[in-house]
Amino acid sequence: MARILGYIATSLDGFIATEGDSLDWLFEYNDLDLGEYDYRNFIKRIETIVMGRGTYDFLARDNSPWAYGEQRVLVVTSKPIPNTKGHLETRRDVDDLIAELRGLSDGDVWVLGGGRLQMAFIERCALDAIEIYVMPELIGAGRPLFPPTGFRTRLRLLQANALGRSCVRLHYAFDHSPQGKNPV
Repeated sequence: MARILGYIATSLDGFIATEGDSLDWLFEYNDLDLGEYDYRNFIKRIETIVMGRGTYDFLARDNSPWAYGEQRVLVVTSKPIPNTKGHLETRRDVDDLIAELRGLSDGDVWVLGGGRLQMAFIERCALDAIEIYVMPELIGAGRPLFPPTGFRTRLRLLQANALGRSCVRLHYAFDHSPQGKNPV
């Protein structure tokens, strides 16, 4: 059974992008050496990438080549994507998608991008673990790491690491036991 993972960076005040959907604040850390936790190491074990339409559109607007030619890419959307950038498939129903992903046995799954899709997986107890990279920036406003939905759950800290340039890596597993998930 595939593990479904999150891997995401956030500002210290809990935003993943500015109000204008800019990641310029984060790109200032592109030279940050994360050692064994580096994205290039993480992506090697990922066979399937799941992203929402907003994340896909953001990536498609970028002029660089499609970065996910080695992975199966699934975009959750209700609208067709004309002239796709890179090979991808679309899915409409998150519950059906989760069942499909749980049936995979060829490697890990990464829920890439914004907090809305990650929150949909969390609410369905379908995210197994998440690595959150907290960057030493206050950006004041923007897209929240996890949009408020009223859902409550408990996580177990697996590891915390102080990395270079005051970045902190938090690695959590989700507690899927009945007492660990509590809708508020």
